[in-house]
Amino acid sequence: MAAASTAYFPPPAEWARKAPAQLGINGAKLAEAIAFAQSHETERERDFSDQRKTFGEPLGSLPSRRAPTNGVVIYKGYVVAEFGDTHFVDPTYSVAKSMLATVAGVALRDGRIADLNQPVGQTVRDGGYASAQNAAVTWKQHLQQESEWEGSLWGKNADFIGHEAFGAGERKPRALGAPGSHFEYNDVRINRLALSLLRVFNKPVPDVFQQEVMDPIGASASWKWVPYTNSYVEIDGRLMASVSGGTRWGGGMWIDSWDMARFGYLWLRGGNWNGRQILPPDYVKAALSPSAHGPDYGYLWWLNTRGKNLPGLPASAYAALGAGSNDIVVSPEHDLVVVWRWHAGNTAEFAKRVIAALPKQ
Repeated sequence: MAAASTAYFPPPAEWARKAPAQLGINGAKLAEAIAFAQSHETERERDFSDQRKTFGEPLGSLPSRRAPTNGVVIYKGYVVAEFGDTHFVDPTYSVAKSMLATVAGVALRDGRIADLNQPVGQTVRDGGYASAQNAAVTWKQHLQQESEWEGSLWGKNADFIGHEAFGAGERKPRALGAPGSHFEYNDVRINRLALSLLRVFNKPVPDVFQQEVMDPIGASASWKWVPYTNSYVEIDGRLMASVSGGTRWGGGMWIDSWDMARFGYLWLRGGNWNGRQILPPDYVKAALSPSAHGPDYGYLWWLNTRGKNLPGLPASAYAALGAGSNDIVVSPEHDLVVVWRWHAGNTAEFAKRVIAALPKQ
């Protein structure tokens, strides 16, 4: 990872571009990589008409259409390639989980979370952690998807049982383990984390994300974190929306490729943006370390420790992965951020072709 103090950081509303040759990139190979990405568009319906079948009964809104596949390649901080309609604001599905992890890092930085190993129920007392099963759930377990939190939230049960509620994602019944004993990718539990973050900030998570993350990194004003129609709570007499960690049931983070690239670039630079340390370095390091039971999973980031999630990429590479597919791949060894949206196949297939065009390290 290049030192943040010597790196280029794009100002708001612009991003410096460099021709491949200026950075020693093989232009022909990079063009081949872009052509590959353009030729591998997702089979997801353009009008989201497959949403209910795939994920179950929706709780929030969806756009009327999505963009075709598009993406951005950032190398050594500079734009070296882009394709498609990169300014189209679309749901990015579970990339929002990595954004929630970022908000949790801000909460830790500001002392709103004293210790990630502390049970959430010690500070969040809304009944969600009152049971014997949930009382032991820690912030870290939520972030690693090992919480085993039990219950329902916004009309969806964490057991994922039932075709109407969960569509093709429904699951068979299983016995719950103790918190911290089992990894399960589970949007209900992540939505519970999002509500708990709202509680500790006493402020909607999108407001925190804008003020503490997106504004400092120069993001646009076009993104929006859309709540479900029923995900509101009253705090101090004011109704506040609690957002989700994805678009499985509608809503979620709607954003363009450029703002996704800025977000990925913040993490590439260790949570630092042009000298401002937005996330504690120790938190970034922990977030990108594998959990005890997760399949190469950190704090709501997919890792490549064993080379399985991002085949052909370095073990240090990591990614925010959303259905569709909508992805951000970060390779610190290559000083690289790749955003690829609405594509088919593993996102590493594009990234490794980009890497093949880069100068040898």
